[in-house]
Amino acid sequence: MTGVNEIRRAFLDYFRAEGHEVVPSSPLVPRNDPSLMFTNAGMVQFKNVFTGQETRPYVRAASSQKCVRAGGKHNDLDNVGYTARHHTFFEMLGNFSFGDYFKERAIELSWRLITKEFGIDPARLSVTVYHEDDEAHAIWKKLTGFGDDKLIRIATKDNFWQMGDTGPCGPCTEIFYDHDPDGKKGIPGGPPGSADADGDRFIEIWNLVFMQYEQLASGERVDLPKASVDTGMGLERIAAVLQGTHDNYEIDLFRHLIASITDECRKLGAPDAPEGVDVKPARRVIADHLRATSFLIADGVLPSNEGRGYVLRRIMRRAMRYAHQLGCNDPLMYRLVPSLVREMGTAYPELGRAEALITETLKLEETRFKKTLGNGLKLLGEASETLKAGDVFPGDVAFRLYDTYGFPLDLTEDALRARGIGVDTAAFDAAMAKQKEEARRAWKGSGEAATEEIWFEIKDATGATEFLGYDTEIAEGEIRALVSGGKPVKTLKVGDEGAIVVNQTPFYGESGGQVGDRGVIRGAKGVLFRVTDTQKKLGDLFVHVGRVEKGTFKPGDAVELEVDHARRAATRSHHSATHLIHEALRQVLGTHVAQKGSLVAPDRLRFDFVHQKAMTADEIAEVERLANAVVLENEPVETRLMALEDAKASGAMALFGEKYGDEVRVVSMGRLAGGERAKGEPGSNKAWSVELCGGTHVRRTGDIGLVKVIAESASAAGVRRIEALTGEGARAYLADADQRLKDAAAVLKTRPDDVIERLRALVEERKTLERQLADAKRQIALGGGSGGGNADAGAGITEIGGRKFLRLSVAGVEMKDLKAMADDGRAKVGSGIVAIANNSADGKLGIVVAVTNDLAKEINAVDLVRVGSEAAGGKGGGGRPDMAQAGGPDGSKADEALAAIEARIGAGA
Repeated sequence: MTGVNEIRRAFLDYFRAEGHEVVPSSPLVPRNDPSLMFTNAGMVQFKNVFTGQETRPYVRAASSQKCVRAGGKHNDLDNVGYTARHHTFFEMLGNFSFGDYFKERAIELSWRLITKEFGIDPARLSVTVYHEDDEAHAIWKKLTGFGDDKLIRIATKDNFWQMGDTGPCGPCTEIFYDHDPDGKKGIPGGPPGSADADGDRFIEIWNLVFMQYEQLASGERVDLPKASVDTGMGLERIAAVLQGTHDNYEIDLFRHLIASITDECRKLGAPDAPEGVDVKPARRVIADHLRATSFLIADGVLPSNEGRGYVLRRIMRRAMRYAHQLGCNDPLMYRLVPSLVREMGTAYPELGRAEALITETLKLEETRFKKTLGNGLKLLGEASETLKAGDVFPGDVAFRLYDTYGFPLDLTEDALRARGIGVDTAAFDAAMAKQKEEARRAWKGSGEAATEEIWFEIKDATGATEFLGYDTEIAEGEIRALVSGGKPVKTLKVGDEGAIVVNQTPFYGESGGQVGDRGVIRGAKGVLFRVTDTQKKLGDLFVHVGRVEKGTFKPGDAVELEVDHARRAATRSHHSATHLIHEALRQVLGTHVAQKGSLVAPDRLRFDFVHQKAMTADEIAEVERLANAVVLENEPVETRLMALEDAKASGAMALFGEKYGDEVRVVSMGRLAGGERAKGEPGSNKAWSVELCGGTHVRRTGDIGLVKVIAESASAAGVRRIEALTGEGARAYLADADQRLKDAAAVLKTRPDDVIERLRALVEERKTLERQLADAKRQIALGGGSGGGNADAGAGITEIGGRKFLRLSVAGVEMKDLKAMADDGRAKVGSGIVAIANNSADGKLGIVVAVTNDLAKEINAVDLVRVGSEAAGGKGGGGRPDMAQAGGPDGSKADEALAAIEARIGAGA
């Protein structure tokens, strides 16, 4: 039992057998401690349990926690590779008690594991206790029989742990291992507490923290209601002990990784011992940094120029520079990922799940960095060739290397350090400040509203906001700025409306068509801010807009941010569906389809696209079918980081309205082949939809549930718009449609399946009845009878100027029936003129005049109908000489119209 994986498993199995809940490692990005850049200890995920803010269903826990120390106050980066125990990434084994067992049980469990289970000789162990902790001293004395030479009281803060200036705290006890008890190895260093305690001979392997006090702001310490235990043992350190080495880099895990590095370097044509290069620290740096970068990427951190992403990039580039020194002209790091997954993937399955993303990210970064490194080192060499050890490299030149050639300051410092040359960082900072001021002036001149300048000032003072929302909906942050009324303020109190800016957030800021998140921000003692919108300013400053409902907020407060889960989930579903609809439209309508705008909201999606005509029902149905086929595949939605030019070259589509940097997120979903590749047939290994997108998406396509197009319409000239629903919204929409169908069937007294046929029959029946009614109305009207009040009682044929004239006043007849009545009237008079005036249902006047064919050359129906229209207050009319029609605003003037027509005929029309 000496391999790293065996040791980890044995530790966790031991504490599981002792009633501990074995808890998986938390992510490297802490979500419950905004003061930390990375998780750096096993207790981080339990912090709120220790303080009483959170409860768990267990009172004992054990874990193997992945940790990174490479940024902020915990930064071992520059020492990595040159010492036996410095790492950027390491694993911390720990057992925890939350108000359950305390000192005696914790000490007994640790001693038994180390000496009995792990078989370490007690003679090589020594123990430290806090000088005031007589209880722990007595327990150790009884258990080990150690004298004062091996049971050492320490009066410094090394053996007293505090979470902060206030809060839980307590004494520590540490277990040390002597790597050279007889002095034959010549390892320097003395026992803990001695003047040369910092040497490599006596190494701390386990620290037990007894949290029994609360430190008050007044300086007083009081007992905690429930004392707790927090322990930490470095896996790499205990593995070195069990494998008989004092050097962590000699344990099996690192030996295997370094062997892979050596092998891959040979494959790339690099010599085993490049001239002037110390290969040992170089390979160690690469092995260590490979672990850190891979686990950070697996936990959602991607290289950038801000925050955690910058630290990741710095770690990556440090390793890549050593790879370059080893003589690897082609990228090396990505070739090592399979070896790392082999070594650690079983214990940390997230490593295997993210293998493709890790590989692509490392390859992208190293490929691009090769160009930067080659150019930068050449220019750096030229700019520093006259300098000697002790000189200082000009800061403005260092800035020019960074700004023009992408060569970062830390690499300039690192490259010159080997020659004993420093860098004028003050001048570098001054050049950076000057560039920012020039950028601000350019921004002011771009037409932006003056009120928006406040965000520029806040970003200058606080830096960018780190977005955590791809991986979590709950996280802690630290308030960096408060805004109300367009100005920074020192507090936001109950009832105040304003905005909160934090250092990190799970809230998505509105962009790319996706609406901003809503939710709550909570502070200590129940203070609450209701977030009604989240906006993204200046690209990466997230602004939480809302109202204080309880308490008071101020800059510096630690807060918990919680996104409205249901709203975010629905928005994610609609956003992913937008991608599927986009590709489906391209397949159904053609590759000319391009996005021209979108709205992604929790209750719907709207997608505008280039197309010249309305979609047919069959086309809409096919778009739905294709999109839902991908939904039913339930394939994982994959996200990769790529160079913009590489992403576009691979066929990834850019979305309208998005602004892209040099690196982009590429979102792929579905396994149906797209477009011309296989005409939508299943079975392809290629992603079906590939787009550049910074939004949030579902984990698997099946999470979308269902895609239902509810509308298709014109948006602008040459632009169509599709509106659709997903998930619960689509289900509710279809359920409502189904209920309406059932209600219609009940009204029609038939089954839902027969509704269409029943409606067709009713429509035909109605048409028949309408024809029969129209015929009856005409016959009644032409018959001159009362017709149920439909026709003028005095209507009939008269003779004017030797010509027959049929004058008829009716009501409620449609224009098409007036014409039919006029035709019937011509048949009735044989030779003559027919004039019919109708008082329509809406109170308007309709007039038709018909002249038999034998008189059409003498009498023009158009002239007569215009006379009637003008007499009734209308204007004009039109038609043919034998049949014309006109209208008027007032149907009650039908008689005036007919009288005018009759007078014109009498006057010799």
